[in-house]
Amino acid sequence: MNQRNILSFETLRVACKNCSVGALCLPLGLEPEEVGRLEDIVKRARPLQRGDFLFRDGDRFRSLYVVKTGSVKSYAPSAEGGEQVLGFHLPGEIIGLDAIDKDAHACSAKALETSALCEIPFPRLEELSTVIPSLQRQMYRLLSKEISNETDMLLLLGKKSAEERLATFVLNMSKRLQQRGLSPTDFHLSMSRHEIGNYLGLAVETVSRLFTRYQDDGLMVVDRKHIQLIDLDALESLSNGSGPTRQQQQPRV
Repeated sequence: MNQRNILSFETLRVACKNCSVGALCLPLGLEPEEVGRLEDIVKRARPLQRGDFLFRDGDRFRSLYVVKTGSVKSYAPSAEGGEQVLGFHLPGEIIGLDAIDKDAHACSAKALETSALCEIPFPRLEELSTVIPSLQRQMYRLLSKEISNETDMLLLLGKKSAEERLATFVLNMSKRLQQRGLSPTDFHLSMSRHEIGNYLGLAVETVSRLFTRYQDDGLMVVDRKHIQLIDLDALESLSNGSGPTRQQQQPRV
């Protein structure tokens, strides 16, 4: 899938009501006039380039951010002095909800590729939520989704094997891309093998070995970061732990 490397400032001048990912973030469930009021408080900054920070660990919390195009990685310092990847954020997804409690960001967010984001100043969002009940309900929904995602991640790391973890990750990316009107079977992973392994609690060698195994088994075609899924049903079975077992030794985590 061809990736857009250049993003003009004019691309960002798109109203919420006409935004291709508007139905995935805060505007979901709002009436047209309510979307217009939300649009009035949204800021659209210049695009981030790969490696640019959206915010850093410890920064004061001022705004929530919605990914419009591209992708963003969130991560926190690890006990070993490196980083622990917390998530990969795609268009329509909101970043920064975890900072509401302590009024400061407990992680950093960095662009994985050229990315555009909408900034929503939180004090103004709070004010607007008091007069638009449906916006407040949408905030609750997003917070609940955040908790649900964290629970799913804990279950993924705690109960699934290495094969199941990576299969689940690939399927999750596939479903999220499909929600955005993109191909669920032919896509580009913006994150590195190392970042995927960090997120899933796997060694980078294990991630590479498993991608090769999936390709050998006819589940997908892998060309560096380009993925083409061939057998979704088999991948789903593997993700659920009901796929065919292999006689060879499981990869070391």
